[in-house]
Amino acid sequence: MLKRRTLLATGALAAPAFIRAQGLSAPQKVVFATNWRAQAAHGGFYQALVDGSYAKAGLAVEIRQGGPQVNNRPLLPAGKVDFLMTGNLLHAFDNAKMGVPTLSVAALFQKDPQALIAHPGQGFDKFEALAKAPRAWIAKDLQFTTWQWLKQAHGFRDEALRPYHYTLGPFLADRRSIQQAYSVAEPIYVKEQGGFDPVVHLIADHGWRSYSTLIDARAATVAQQPDLVQRFVDASIAGWKAYITGSPAQRAAADARMRQDNPEMKQAELLASHALMVGQGLVGDVATLGRLRVARVEAFLQDMVKAGLYKPGEVALNRAVSERFTG
Repeated sequence: MLKRRTLLATGALAAPAFIRAQGLSAPQKVVFATNWRAQAAHGGFYQALVDGSYAKAGLAVEIRQGGPQVNNRPLLPAGKVDFLMTGNLLHAFDNAKMGVPTLSVAALFQKDPQALIAHPGQGFDKFEALAKAPRAWIAKDLQFTTWQWLKQAHGFRDEALRPYHYTLGPFLADRRSIQQAYSVAEPIYVKEQGGFDPVVHLIADHGWRSYSTLIDARAATVAQQPDLVQRFVDASIAGWKAYITGSPAQRAAADARMRQDNPEMKQAELLASHALMVGQGLVGDVATLGRLRVARVEAFLQDMVKAGLYKPGEVALNRAVSERFTG
């Protein structure tokens, strides 16, 4: 508790100096919405909140959770939130296609945590074998997106499709089936409920080039308040660097705040999920954490065009992403 108070006090004392330098009278209020309930995959944002990184940037940040009954995505273009965490680049492409004026401005995960899992000892140790699985539990939204790429790039078959309703029961009962997974969550639940470690294949390791855990902003904010965007991005990156590299004790305050926001989250899951994030290399090189590059985004877009998700020329990249805030 003493360490936590020290961290908070440091941020509280640092903020006025920045505010005075900018000629501001008070920290700038910012609402940041996530795409799900608080979990380790959001940990860097909470770290920036509790260790003073946002305060040092002159920001008073409110983190607003998403969840199974909460869709925060429309709140950004509507001006109800200032920044939004999104899952992967498909959200940015869809917004650009439909003329929704938002931009992705940073990518905290260089690898998308989307994965396919299988039972051990069933011949699915290699990714190539997954296309021959007789049954694949895939949610409806992924059936029309990621699955289409899996078919085009890796020969997966629609005959195997089964609807995934975010319950592990069917997968656990069918040893020859495979299932979609969030790589830092479902493997933990399989171990808890099924008593075994599943085979985990990150699709990012097999050609899926999307960034993940993106920060989106309104195009108007990028154009009119670039300093605000830069401060929020920089402070978020600082929080993520501290959360990824820090010891459990150094992450304790952020973990406690996440458990406060999401009482169903257990500390053991936060620790296990953190270990998976690090082990899978989701954030990439810590020295360039958060980096977003248009060239990579364009390559991923072309992959999606080949998979039939978009038509050539349908998505203007300058209306989807901006790389100016990540070095």
